[in-house]
Amino acid sequence: MRRYLWTLLAAVGGALVLQTAAQNAPAGQRGDAANRIAIDPDDIAGVVTSVKGPEAGVWVIAETTDLPTKFREIVVTDDQGRYLLPDLPKANYDVWVRGYGLVDSPKVRLTPGQNRSLTAVLAPNARAAAQYYPASYWYSLIQIPPESDFPGTGPQGNGISPQMETQHHWINQIKTNCNVCHQLGNPATREIPKALGTFATSIDAWDRRLQVGQDGQSMTSFVTQMGRMRGLQMFASWTDRIAAGELPPAPPRPSQRERNLVITMWEWGGPATFAHDELTTDKRNPTANANGMIYGFDWVNDGFLIVEPSEHSVTELKIPVLDPKTPTGKPQSMPFPSPYWGDTLYWTGSAATNHTAMDSKGRVWMSSRFRVPEDQPPFCANHPSAALAPQPRNFRQIQYYDPNGRRFHQVNTCFDSHHVQFAADKDETLYANGPFSGAIGWVKTRLLDETGNESAAQGWCKPYFDLNRDGKIDAKNDREVGGTFYSVIPHPTDGSVWGAMPAPMPGRIVRINPATCVSEVYEPPFNPNGSGLIGYTPRGIDVDSNGVIWTALAGSGHLASFDRRKCKVLNGPEATTGRHCPEGWTLHPVPGPRFANVRGNIAVDFQYYNFVDRFNTLGLGENMPLANGTNSDSLLVLQRDGTWLTLRVPYPMGFFSRGMDGRIDDPKAGWKGRAVYANYGPNAFWHVEGGLGTRGAVLKFQIRPSPLAK
Repeated sequence: MRRYLWTLLAAVGGALVLQTAAQNAPAGQRGDAANRIAIDPDDIAGVVTSVKGPEAGVWVIAETTDLPTKFREIVVTDDQGRYLLPDLPKANYDVWVRGYGLVDSPKVRLTPGQNRSLTAVLAPNARAAAQYYPASYWYSLIQIPPESDFPGTGPQGNGISPQMETQHHWINQIKTNCNVCHQLGNPATREIPKALGTFATSIDAWDRRLQVGQDGQSMTSFVTQMGRMRGLQMFASWTDRIAAGELPPAPPRPSQRERNLVITMWEWGGPATFAHDELTTDKRNPTANANGMIYGFDWVNDGFLIVEPSEHSVTELKIPVLDPKTPTGKPQSMPFPSPYWGDTLYWTGSAATNHTAMDSKGRVWMSSRFRVPEDQPPFCANHPSAALAPQPRNFRQIQYYDPNGRRFHQVNTCFDSHHVQFAADKDETLYANGPFSGAIGWVKTRLLDETGNESAAQGWCKPYFDLNRDGKIDAKNDREVGGTFYSVIPHPTDGSVWGAMPAPMPGRIVRINPATCVSEVYEPPFNPNGSGLIGYTPRGIDVDSNGVIWTALAGSGHLASFDRRKCKVLNGPEATTGRHCPEGWTLHPVPGPRFANVRGNIAVDFQYYNFVDRFNTLGLGENMPLANGTNSDSLLVLQRDGTWLTLRVPYPMGFFSRGMDGRIDDPKAGWKGRAVYANYGPNAFWHVEGGLGTRGAVLKFQIRPSPLAK
């Protein structure tokens, strides 16, 4: 009995000691023993709580500068507030909590292998909470001129330009000409920075703001096209109301599969880098380049960026420009100094590299210039393709980077190039769209490799309606479609090539037979003054394994699919209107806020481009369509049931993506062996959280089975 009493007293005493120790422990460590999560030595896990209890659907961010380049990993808490940061490289990490309804928690210094609970900090007021909302929510506060003001009647009338035919033309102007370079609604745009200067009115401040820096000439031109004073009044009213305390609606926290997201980031580039795209693999074969380098480029400073993910290191090479007279990609002057850079020219490159694609040999092909646009090769004038489409100048040619030898090679094309995509044919044909020439061009890379004959390996087409339906084009009897292409994609089975033409409103997608230049045109449904769907401005374009075309309608805020197999009419006079197959279109409005007092379910968010995950690289199934949420800090995934996943990047705020791709490093490794990649791609990277000096990153998106999967 005595022995039993001593054992009982010892147990009670031990429990009291443990209770006292727990009460005296730092707040972030209390309850760790009870809430301990099973982890591997390279994980960090714990529970996030606030004074209200566990915080579900908030982000836990880990960041380190101990590795060769700055490294970040971000996860989301589950419905019990638990988190698990998996597979962290050995380093010291700053770890903190960010979420809607919160302000950032204090950073805690941790290393892999630790269980650590974190204390979330509730926002003291609604304005503090709103600082973490995506730009699109703030942008939704802007007041679009009423529908009754359109069409515009000019400076002597209502101040709106007559070319703004409808309210949707106005929306299209501010989205596809302003949003195309940077977010609208972030702190850099919704506030008037002190460095801009002192002005009598907000209208005067906006008048100056639209003329600063190396893009000042373009910005001021775009607002003039709208009707300058009405445009300035709209922007000034927006920032005035925000300064006076107006707040946007609160976004929903991540839920369901969105909480399974793991984001990994490697920093690259410099403070003025405009990293337009990234590339990890051959789009036709997602297991190509498995575990290999991640490539990108600086559009404005001729940098070729390489991330070695296993080493967490970055290399930057110089993309060559052969002719020193090649003009720069951006103006080398400013109407007024930048509030960030002053008079310093921060964009000085000439290659203007825009997009990349990988071939079966692992070479990286790029739309990239190396000479003067008018300095065309002599064979261009007499090339067979020139009969229908002469090419007197070429803004951008083709280069490729060969990892074997780390060398760049130039291909002197006659046609203009912008986006580039490989076809799955025996010639491994690279297709490119002409943003200025209105042509689709191609290089048969197998033939080029075998013969070195640039003339024989290339060709191009402008799209034509085959009016007499004889299967060939005669410029005298058939009619050119007109317009210019923004994007291009080869069809996987029928040999056709598709491109997106954003203008004129509502834009169109075009199908070309490259053997004949015979073409078909399809406009998205656009009923701005009546009932029905309102969709406009296709920019990105991709195709799924079934041949269905997907395009991002950047102006109206839709991800649209077009199935040509549903068309009742394919040719004849009716087909030349582009409006002959409404049954082929399906429009999917993207999530997020809408513009107030605008008909048509028009989203504020902007879709710079889109991508079809044909090979299940994200782990959600084959042929999953994705769109860029470039004004919502996110990638958007359209699920089978028609609902959306919003894969938000909460830090640094300002995630503006352009291209994306998916790679499978190990098909047998489950979620760990596959991912979708994208990168920060705004022109003005100093608008991103952190301001001038902040650098961009390439991002890896993975969906695991649960928020605690290791």
